[in-house]
Amino acid sequence: MNLVVVDASVVLKWFVPEIHTEAASRLLSSSHHFMSPDLLFAEVGNAIWKKVRRGELTTDDANRLALDISTVAVETVPSKDLLIDGCALALTTGVTVYDGLYLALAVRMNAELITADDKLRRMVDAHPMTRAHVRLVQDIQ
Repeated sequence: MNLVVVDASVVLKWFVPEIHTEAASRLLSSSHHFMSPDLLFAEVGNAIWKKVRRGELTTDDANRLALDISTVAVETVPSKDLLIDGCALALTTGVTVYDGLYLALAVRMNAELITADDKLRRMVDAHPMTRAHVRLVQDIQ
C-alpha cells in the first residue's frame, strides 16, 4: 500500500463534482494509505461554506457533505507537529503556511503530496527538494 498526502482540493473532489473529479476518484479507488495535516477538515469545511455562499450547494447538501467528509479514511497528523517545517517550507518556496504543512508532511513521510492546486505545483517546481514531493491529481493515470 502506497502512502500519499492529500490536500483539501483533492478530498473535496471525492465528494463534489468539479474539474478533475474523475482523476481524484481514480486516486481514491486505488490502493493508497492517505494522510493529511489535521487542518484538512477545516479547509474542506470552508470550501463547502464558500459553495453554499455562491449558491452552488444548499445548506442541506453542505450538512450532508460535512457528515460524509468527517468519515473519510484519511489519517491526520496534528498541524502543531508540522508547524516548524511547514513555516520553513513556506518561507523558502513562497507557498502559504497551510500548504507548507501538507508539504512538510509529504517531505517527512517521503511521500507525494497530491493536489489539484496548479499554483502550488508551480511554486514548488523551482525548489529541487520539494519538486519531487508534489504531483497534480490530474496527472494520475
